[in-house]
Amino acid sequence: MKLTESQCAEIEDQGFLVLPDLFSTEEVARIRAPLPRLFGDNSDANIIEKDTGAVRTAMGLHLRDEVFARLVRHPRFVEPATQLRGPELYVQQVKVNVKAAFSGEVWQWHYDFATHHGEDGVTAPLALNLHVFLDDVVEFNGPLWFIPGSHKYGAAPATLDTSTTSYPLWVVDRPTVSELVEKHGIVAAKGKAGTGLIFVDTLVHGSPPNLSPWDRAIFSLILNPVTNRQIKLQRPDHKHHRNFSPVQPLADDCLMDLFL
Repeated sequence: MKLTESQCAEIEDQGFLVLPDLFSTEEVARIRAPLPRLFGDNSDANIIEKDTGAVRTAMGLHLRDEVFARLVRHPRFVEPATQLRGPELYVQQVKVNVKAAFSGEVWQWHYDFATHHGEDGVTAPLALNLHVFLDDVVEFNGPLWFIPGSHKYGAAPATLDTSTTSYPLWVVDRPTVSELVEKHGIVAAKGKAGTGLIFVDTLVHGSPPNLSPWDRAIFSLILNPVTNRQIKLQRPDHKHHRNFSPVQPLADDCLMDLFL
């Protein structure tokens, strides 16, 4: 799947791109099928919310289940990413972020390169975040909030927050966020299950708590150029994968021909 010139220009200008109907209802069902087992297996790669005990993030999924081993090589992810960043990309991180109904935790304002650089020693903000919504994402169940165009300012100052939630995160301070929002506003990324999303490594984003009665789960794949791979190896493999072999796309029906 190739992006159009206008779609590439939108990523360049806004820092993100929403792709409606990237995956079908049947494909989303295939992706969701292993999640109850993965959420319940007591893996160290599952991040648990402080107060509820619910899974906040399940990581390293391509190492834990064949569905996700295939999904990270799906051409609808790999082809746009190589179009934007070149042919040799490795799988940096794979996860599903969950916001449980009524209790899903906040994700503070941040940008991913702060973690990739600070924790992993990645040199340049070239990684791409590629998502597919596994639930309908609406204004009420904790959608991602983006500050469009904030990536153009480069790496904003960030500090490590270890207390707000169960997941340590390099966050952007309130004065910087206020200044960026004053200039560029906030956009919520919404869409039906199966909607795709691409965004760049220095785009400032976050998401509010989920107070609604609807769950919100999003699959996230980060692809990064092999030449930009991590230098520090201090985080576990499920947080930054250490196999730097270039990812090779599978056939477009790679999820549907898998027996479940």
